[in-house]
Amino acid sequence: MMRSAAATVLTRHATTQTLVRDCVYARSWRRRASTTSSSTRNVAIIAHVDHGKTTLLDQLIRSTSEARVEERAMDNMQLEKERGITIAAKYTAVSYKNATLHIVDTPGHADFGGEVERALELVDGALLVVDPFEGVMTQTKFVVRKALQKGLKPLVVLNKVDRDGVTRALCDAVESDLFDLFAAMGADDAQLDFTVVYASARAGVASTSLEEAQKQIVEGNGSVDAILQGVLDHVPAPRGCTQQPFALLVSMIERDPFFGRLVTGRVFDGALGIGDTLKVLTLGDGVVRETVRVQKIFTSRNLERVAVKEAKAGDIVTIAAGFGDATVADTLCSPERREPLPSTPVDPPTLSMTFGVNTSSLAGKEGNQLTERQIEERLRAEADTDVSLRVSDSSDEDGIPGLQVSGRGELHLGIIIEKLRREGFELSVSPPRVIQGIDDEGRRTEPFESVLLECDANDCGGVIDAVTQRKGDLLDMDTNAGEDGRTRLTFYVPSRGLIGFRQEFINATRGNGVMQRAFDSYGPSRGAIGKAKKGKLISTTSGVTTTYSLGALEPRGTLFVGPASEVYAGMIIGEHTRENDLEVNPTKEKKLTNMRASGNDETIRLTPPKVIDLESAIGYVGTDELIEVTPKAIRLRKAELASSMRRRASRQADS
Repeated sequence: MMRSAAATVLTRHATTQTLVRDCVYARSWRRRASTTSSSTRNVAIIAHVDHGKTTLLDQLIRSTSEARVEERAMDNMQLEKERGITIAAKYTAVSYKNATLHIVDTPGHADFGGEVERALELVDGALLVVDPFEGVMTQTKFVVRKALQKGLKPLVVLNKVDRDGVTRALCDAVESDLFDLFAAMGADDAQLDFTVVYASARAGVASTSLEEAQKQIVEGNGSVDAILQGVLDHVPAPRGCTQQPFALLVSMIERDPFFGRLVTGRVFDGALGIGDTLKVLTLGDGVVRETVRVQKIFTSRNLERVAVKEAKAGDIVTIAAGFGDATVADTLCSPERREPLPSTPVDPPTLSMTFGVNTSSLAGKEGNQLTERQIEERLRAEADTDVSLRVSDSSDEDGIPGLQVSGRGELHLGIIIEKLRREGFELSVSPPRVIQGIDDEGRRTEPFESVLLECDANDCGGVIDAVTQRKGDLLDMDTNAGEDGRTRLTFYVPSRGLIGFRQEFINATRGNGVMQRAFDSYGPSRGAIGKAKKGKLISTTSGVTTTYSLGALEPRGTLFVGPASEVYAGMIIGEHTRENDLEVNPTKEKKLTNMRASGNDETIRLTPPKVIDLESAIGYVGTDELIEVTPKAIRLRKAELASSMRRRASRQADS
């Protein structure tokens, strides 16, 4: 039974009852037609960050192909390789025992959860990869919830069983935790009866027996066939009917320099050939967005894009047809079809920032994409391919002009900014703000996150106090978690309170702590959050810094710039030791005279400046400050550069 779009929106912040309803709905949709092919399987790999998902996928491709597969081959973006994380969902097909397995790789970080949500539209099953030492983590809960909403039955893969300390008791405990998690999220009997495979992605070994897997790892003669066979045995074949009118649900958008916009999705019904005429229906109301003619049909096989002549129900394909406006959640279908395919909306953004032109005195010296029009065009193009990104024309709440860019977290927005600066853009960025809402009773609500922190026992008191001051609630405390026996703390914290918290947590744990977070739900706003505030050292002049001047300023705080650095009036050059801002002149030179000094001047030795990277800057800037982003530098500045204007605004605020 098809629900209205308004009813579907209710799944965004689902309770357990809502999860059960969504699962029933998804299962009824997947049972609506007969199986088209028993030799096709569509499966996604889902996991918490760093649980070995991408490495496992490499092994699955190696075992089914003679082609050379590089490490983390699916992470083909430069930023993915540099940061060691998956940012965008991707798919490829492999062959195993005369069957075609479409495997979709998904991100493991919560900030890219929108990619996970859309990837699950493509598949009929999921490989849930879990590290036995870490067990059920924040992102594990997120991806399990989304998989159950889609009616998928996860095949559990306990990875990294080659590590010392992985025992039958440990694995049994993790399996019990997963069962409890599935049950709490409304899983049915079939989903609760999940199959477990024990694996080491690094060693390329998998088995349905823990003891056998560990034996094969020692002997060096194993394979990952147990996982591939598990996909064949436990993931249902795609359902649909080739005799029905063609229908494909768009799940991914990308751009090609020759074909323009490409859409990727899973064919639910019918068949498609080159030259066929299709229309694009919007989700919910079924309005015809545009009519196109198919130019090319592609699929991915063993990491290579391959052109094919046709596609049929159950296939995952990429289509080029001169699309102009087609986007994610649209239905691409034959002209005779009237109703769009159902699709669960992506969870809404929780954080927003204002992107504007760079107005500092150094503007235009380091980049070549400077205008508001260029920035807007690039951001809207990014929003076409990023399902979690929203771009609007409204101005900043504090009166700073620009584009409102909304995403799922600090890392998500930071990746967008990093992409722009690498492409030659110069821009100014405001501090992040959470996106608040209003509930049915007229109360203000805000997003909350589930936060998992691991630290040494001696650091627990300081960490708990820091999170409590940010309006967080301690939900659970495990004093002997992981192989090193550290304490694991689980909190429920307003997203607003987590802005800038990462650096504070690093300082509190001396860099030894582990922090994981994932969006949980919207809840009643918790009011003002008090945070420790330190003032800034602000340059009063423009010019080049000198060693003489910086040497005199060093006792006043921590410097962000070194000698011979360009600065301008209103630029933040350091952090003051006190709470108030201090205006300084970092360009002052030592006056020279014709009098010989009685002794040699002492050599000035400066402490290396503190480097502010992009992610640190996003959590550090205050409400009256901006981040200046260029291809060569990240600078902090006051939103109002003129000192007299800042003083006037301060007097008006006090009055």
